[in-house]
Amino acid sequence: MDRSRRDAAPPKQLTFDLPLDPRYGREDFLVGPANEIAYGLIEAWPDWPDTVFLLTGPAGSGKSHLASIWATRAHAWTAKASEVVDAAIPHLVSNGALVVEDVDRPQGRDEAALFHLLNLARERKTPVLLTAGRPVEAMGLATADLRSRLRLAPGATILPPDEALLRAVIVKLFVDRQLVVDLSVVEALVLRIDRSLALAREVVVELDRDALGRGRRITRPLALAVLARLGLGTEDNDEEPG
Repeated sequence: MDRSRRDAAPPKQLTFDLPLDPRYGREDFLVGPANEIAYGLIEAWPDWPDTVFLLTGPAGSGKSHLASIWATRAHAWTAKASEVVDAAIPHLVSNGALVVEDVDRPQGRDEAALFHLLNLARERKTPVLLTAGRPVEAMGLATADLRSRLRLAPGATILPPDEALLRAVIVKLFVDRQLVVDLSVVEALVLRIDRSLALAREVVVELDRDALGRGRRITRPLALAVLARLGLGTEDNDEEPG
């Protein structure tokens, strides 16, 4: 079997998907034009114009990372929006700072409780950082008061990454997994996948799994074959570097 067909075939060795803990330190956050405004506003705390700050952006864009940076600085607790219920509100605001993630997800979301929490936080001057994958208008909120409150909240939106940021994040994803790859592998990914950090993470995980299954290092031909298998690019006939 030639190399191109061998790369296209599924790996035969057994692999185990061991969880890789993401590193959410300030030094691990890569800043670029897509996120520099959001990063700057997080860094500006405690000089916020309001107690509530809304951070939006697509999946995998770095919202949780920025929220973690802020939580460390503000000594904040973190909760999912689905955990904001009336009985939990006094406890949630008692720590002095709070992150509420995924406020745009309707599953388990109690809009009345969330509105109550924001009002109590304002009354007690408790800073609250909210994260969402969609803007307020697309959250499907039925409670007009909550919708109005979120519209008035200062905030920032993380945009899709530019090519430089995508390249830097892909390099970091390989480094985080202790993988050494040639620059040609990185360039092959940058040129062929959408500008999505979530997709970049998914592709690097798949490449790592594939290489482990084959007992081989990650090369450009292998990367192209995996991308083709994922429907993200077309395989070419590059020769394996010597």
